[in-house]
Amino acid sequence: MNPAPQLAVVVPVCNEEDNVATLVGEILSALRGRIAFEIIYVDDASRDATLSRLQALQTTTPELRVIRHLVNAGQSTAVRNGVKAARAPWIATLDGDGQNDPADIPKLLEQRASAATEVKLFAGWRTQRKDSGSKRWASKFANGIRASLLRDATPDTGCGIKLFEREAFLDLPYFDHMHRYLPALMQRAGWRTVSVPVNHRHRTAGVSKYNNLGRAIVGVRDLIGVRWLIARNRRTAVEDVQP
Repeated sequence: MNPAPQLAVVVPVCNEEDNVATLVGEILSALRGRIAFEIIYVDDASRDATLSRLQALQTTTPELRVIRHLVNAGQSTAVRNGVKAARAPWIATLDGDGQNDPADIPKLLEQRASAATEVKLFAGWRTQRKDSGSKRWASKFANGIRASLLRDATPDTGCGIKLFEREAFLDLPYFDHMHRYLPALMQRAGWRTVSVPVNHRHRTAGVSKYNNLGRAIVGVRDLIGVRWLIARNRRTAVEDVQP
């Protein structure tokens, strides 16, 4: 009987048929023999062969589970549904395009092993980004605005590789694009977060699902909403009262 998973690797994908096999293989190489784990791919209503290739991989990969959106719902919803389906108490996330390196997951686990119990999120920090110049500039600009408004002390909130506690994540307020604001939301809930330098790679197959203008338009609205959530937050300790 296989041991209960202690880690779930959640990977949201949409039209990534040429990336799934390589990334699954890299996850297996990084984690087998280190920790009991499961891999949960969330197919966000792909229109290519992503789902069929994942189904083929399931026949040879007992750790792999696949869930599918019947309609396209976006990355945040895919991450949340993957986390809800997970059986493990801790979650690692990866972007499905292969730019995150699964070999960094053990590094995040090592950080967790030496961290205080109130640290519930270990966020990847792409110190050497492999994106285009315009994308790097747009990201740097957006991170600067976000940091000045939210003050979450996170240099790279958009990095797809993260490690967090499942229970703490599911207690956060849910909204579309929330995956870009996890450090601020975790801190709002009273937890600490840590940024960890990680590897970043060129995309070798498929195309990006985002553009700079689209991110900017939704980013302004999201920032206003997250800042409002932080300003309206109230926390207090509670205790059981006995007769």
